[in-house]
Amino acid sequence: MNLLQLLHGAEVLVQSGNPSVSGLEYDSRRVKPGDAFVAMRGEASDGNKFIDRAIAAGAVAIVSDSASEKPRAGVAWVQVAHGRRALARLSANFYKRPAERMAITGITGTNGKSTTAFLLEAILSAANRKSALIGTIEYHVAGKILPAPHTTPEALDLNRILAEALGKGATEAVMEVSSHALAQQRVYGIPFDVAVFTNLTRDHLDYHHTMDEYFAAKQTLFEGCGTDPPRVAVLNAEDEYGQTLAKFSKKHGSEVLTYGLENGDLRAENIDIAPRGTRFDLVISKEVVPVFSPLIGKVNVYNVLAAAGAAYARDCKPDTIAKGIASLGRVPGRFERVDCKQPFTVVVDYAHTDDALRNLTVLAREFVQQAKQKGRVITVFGCGGDRDRAKRPLMGEAAGRGSDFVVLTSDNPRSEDPLAIINDAMVGLQRSGAKYKVEPDRKNAIALAIGEAGPGDIVLIAGKGHEKVQVTREGSIPFDDVEVARQVLRDCGYNCEAANAAAGKNS
Repeated sequence: MNLLQLLHGAEVLVQSGNPSVSGLEYDSRRVKPGDAFVAMRGEASDGNKFIDRAIAAGAVAIVSDSASEKPRAGVAWVQVAHGRRALARLSANFYKRPAERMAITGITGTNGKSTTAFLLEAILSAANRKSALIGTIEYHVAGKILPAPHTTPEALDLNRILAEALGKGATEAVMEVSSHALAQQRVYGIPFDVAVFTNLTRDHLDYHHTMDEYFAAKQTLFEGCGTDPPRVAVLNAEDEYGQTLAKFSKKHGSEVLTYGLENGDLRAENIDIAPRGTRFDLVISKEVVPVFSPLIGKVNVYNVLAAAGAAYARDCKPDTIAKGIASLGRVPGRFERVDCKQPFTVVVDYAHTDDALRNLTVLAREFVQQAKQKGRVITVFGCGGDRDRAKRPLMGEAAGRGSDFVVLTSDNPRSEDPLAIINDAMVGLQRSGAKYKVEPDRKNAIALAIGEAGPGDIVLIAGKGHEKVQVTREGSIPFDDVEVARQVLRDCGYNCEAANAAAGKNS
């Protein structure tokens, strides 16, 4: 492919040279001879500072979003109006526009994106369709599970994944689309057939600053990211922002499907939540379909409805939707139980906002009450560093009001002092009046909570979910809440291996 072919559709201001291009990169450390290097300004660094490094590594063309950079001798030079939009166009061209040859569903919102994505993937599988999944927990490509460094990858990585999936026969892709990705235009030029909105609660205000800015980023998915608006918008009818999006999407020509427990085109009736799963009647297009999901709690009813709405928009039949929902037994780090035959329940969950903690503790309370035991809710949680400080006391209060006992600990402190973060959260925790202890060491905090638990109790380990590392000012260290909890239970004398064998036998 030559440079002019690579630049097709990009907003080019200045261009000279037209070499053959064998690869495309935005990270100078990965540049190989024959590559084009896209130098773009980011939030943390400016790729334009690494132009000469890329040339030294063999780049034959430079695509820069800086007017102050001067062309270098011996390489083709392109100045573009917007770096990330250029990267998106060039990436699509390089991989022969894979997104245009697939049906893509984008899922956005504060909570529930990952579970909704996993559910939709399961439904598409039940409909005998091959799909790719791109999201917070992991990426799924043609049967391979890949680590997910970002919820929504940069455009080059995204198009590479879609091209690989397309080459393996995938016809659909399911994507979590983060507000950061939308604001940074990482999905620019991606045509979304279906867009799903789960909810909006306080999060990421360290980046977006206000709820209005946060919502505006989410709304971009329904406006079209350098493309037409989605064909279908699937929206939570019981969220005020979802109601706003319904009017917006209709105005922009999208078909609108709403969902909710009581209102919407898709509804859940006769809900029965038990420790082993959730049953309800799915009302969809004048049909009533009995549904069972191994996922528990009212919050997962919303997730099931969102996935069902997206699947229905993708022409999946109601009985296939029910089959797919029943097939998904777990989502990593989302109310994930750690079973070592102990007489109490241990759960790991990604809840890292005050709203998510409220939902989690309500679910936990329902769980112990339905077991008909006077169980307590014991919660371990911390707050992330280098993030919105104002949500920390809100998280502390939410954890305290929903729990009988709280262990306040460290999450991912990043560059901050863990004790300073804990002090911020403690304000709200004390306001709740809950009994609590502070233990900055997360492993010790988990051990403390499990040691506190008795028969019928539930221990919630909240905040990190599926994550495998803890990020501190010293760097990232291996840390998996599930494995730490399992080791603590082993140390207490419980038989994790027998429990795992029994689970495998019954699955």
